[in-house]
Amino acid sequence: MTDSETKAAATPLPDSAGTGFSGPIAGPVRVRIAPSPTGDPHVGTAYIALFNYVFARKHGGKFILRIEDTDQVRSTRASEAAILRALTWIGLSWDEGPDRPGPYGPYRQSERTAIYQQHCQQLVDSGAAYPCFCTPERLEISRKARQAQGQSTGYDRFCRYLAADEAKSRIAAGEKHVIRLAMPTTGETGFIDGIRGAIVIDNATIDDQVLLKSDGFPTYHLANVVDDHLMQVSHVIRAEEWIISTPKHVQLYRAFGWTPPAFLHMPLLRNPDRSKISKRKNPVSLDYYRDAGFFPEALLNFLALMGFAFGGDREKFTLAEMIEAFDFAKVSAGEPVFDLQKLSWLNGLYLREMPVEELLRRLRAWRLSDEFLLKVLPLAHQRIERMDQLIPGTTFFLTGDLDYEGALPLMVPKTRDAAATAQTLADLTDFLEESVRVDWTPEVLEKACREFCDKSGWKTKELFMAIRVAITARVAAPPLFDTMVVTGKDLTRRRLRLAAAALLAQAKSASAATDAPAAPAPAGAAKAGGGKAAAGPAKPAPGKAANPAAGQNPAAAGKAGAAATGESQAAAGNVGPLAPADSGAASATDTATGRGGAS
Repeated sequence: MTDSETKAAATPLPDSAGTGFSGPIAGPVRVRIAPSPTGDPHVGTAYIALFNYVFARKHGGKFILRIEDTDQVRSTRASEAAILRALTWIGLSWDEGPDRPGPYGPYRQSERTAIYQQHCQQLVDSGAAYPCFCTPERLEISRKARQAQGQSTGYDRFCRYLAADEAKSRIAAGEKHVIRLAMPTTGETGFIDGIRGAIVIDNATIDDQVLLKSDGFPTYHLANVVDDHLMQVSHVIRAEEWIISTPKHVQLYRAFGWTPPAFLHMPLLRNPDRSKISKRKNPVSLDYYRDAGFFPEALLNFLALMGFAFGGDREKFTLAEMIEAFDFAKVSAGEPVFDLQKLSWLNGLYLREMPVEELLRRLRAWRLSDEFLLKVLPLAHQRIERMDQLIPGTTFFLTGDLDYEGALPLMVPKTRDAAATAQTLADLTDFLEESVRVDWTPEVLEKACREFCDKSGWKTKELFMAIRVAITARVAAPPLFDTMVVTGKDLTRRRLRLAAAALLAQAKSASAATDAPAAPAPAGAAKAGGGKAAAGPAKPAPGKAANPAAGQNPAAAGKAGAAATGESQAAAGNVGPLAPADSGAASATDTATGRGGAS
């Protein structure tokens, strides 16, 4: 073990630049939120941003927005713009960021690569980091070998002890390599968490983390530490999933000779089953909550309740009131459950206390704006005969979640069953999330859905009808892909998931009914071979009575599916089809293309 390893292993819990999170705070407070622009604006981003924002405002500090866009494959400017738009919608503003120049910019990590490379070279020169030339194939062989021996599957440090001259010559020859942190191999690394207190982790369990990738871009760990130091961040407030990475960051601060900031890790948002919040069990995009008709101040209030106790039994409070009363001593490390029913209840409080004139203004800014109605009207214009047909025929554009009562059997093709259709809709949703992340247009959606048909073996006619019913709760609607565009990316994906859950609940209900034992014959019933049974309605054979897939009691199946989502469903207005009287159904060609009268 080297001298630097011995020193690092023996170093006690580090002093922090910040003096803590509760009570009087000495020195200027500078905090940051650092989202990655690789997808939709996440509700977790707003949750962590809220507590950073409130802490900064409470102590007269600065709140920084930094974009961590070092993933060259997945990062997009469109996603960055969506993050900025969503945080603005929810009511959070920042003092420095990519759109608000400050003294420590630039605020996009992709524009700071030279800074990271320079600092990484400092670590290599000091012996705190080293070049690694291992190929992916070698790493995989090593991982499997270590796993077979019951060892940690982390990096085996094969390149850590290469001679410096050999490493330099291989780099000079252009050999592909990364830079890894030389973690101490013995001892412990500790830090003070603002909620949990002292946390100490055995160094033997920590991998030699990659700091600089072979493309010259930094990993999160290097960029995070360098940026926090150069931007003079005093307090790092982030999600608890980063606790395991904090010892690596502490070691990086030590390697640079810098004083770490104060650390605090917020509890993760949880699904009702206590698993980490995920898009498969809860909407996670901020845009969903905007499009579903939630008020931004109600959502912000709800996110505050995920970690903060205002005092007494009070649950409704403004952002200004939260700032006034805020102290991290009132923040719990428990597991907050993201309960959509409670959010709807809280939103209702705001709605009912709102003056009618303000509510009208909000409605006009939501789905009753000229901008939105001018998207809907072209799809309905040639399909109605009277103005009173517009609202009944377009309710699926004006609501959030749908009620699938009576609609579930319509999603299931004759050659499929409910369980298979449910799985296909869930798989399609995942496919669309990966393949259509930016350009949500009719052309791109049609191409993606056809590609999914090719991959899944489903006919376009079968799949397109299932999608149509899932996003409109009816078989006749405007052209499918135009409908998906106007409905919006987040509501469309949400409805596909809810439809899949409802179908799965139906399939399980039907299976349970089939497996149930036959009920005993009622007293006085005729025995086989003798007498006649009392007159009455014919009864189905045991196990065949409640098969929703076969058209038996689809309403009950729809309600069961809605219950399976764990939240109430908004009424969808399941009324007659949006079509003239002489064109109630699409032709086979129209249905297959997704462009026809019932598309």
